[in-house]
Amino acid sequence: MPEGSNFPPTTPPNGDNRIVMRMLGLLFAAVIAMGIYYFYLKQAAPGPGMVATQAISTTGVEMDLNAIAQAERTYFAQNGSYADLDQLTSSGALTMARSGRDGYTYTIETSGNSFTASAHHSDSLAVNGVAPLHYPAISIDQNMQMHQE
Repeated sequence: MPEGSNFPPTTPPNGDNRIVMRMLGLLFAAVIAMGIYYFYLKQAAPGPGMVATQAISTTGVEMDLNAIAQAERTYFAQNGSYADLDQLTSSGALTMARSGRDGYTYTIETSGNSFTASAHHSDSLAVNGVAPLHYPAISIDQNMQMHQE
């Protein structure tokens, strides 16, 4: 270092400082990992009172109901009225071959300029005193509003 410099001489970090810095870096990485776990993985857990397979079934039913509602809107645009499930399938507006999924059955109620497509589960009976899972009734209307009961 040149003479007359106003800067203090620099010394290489000693071993204790490097260990402390590495520990702080490791602690920082652990905090970030825990944050990722909490905000992404924990949020993906099924709702209260549901198991993962039930949440998967419910999501599939919601997707089916959305497809039915889209088919109803297409059918209404072409024919000026809403249709039941068989008419939607036979007209080609709905390409879904099934009338239910995983214990749910689909129904459509029409009246004038409105419809409600619903999915109801045939709840199973209690086995060995263990209460069966509750499967929500799900419906969608002509405004594409999804409802769970």
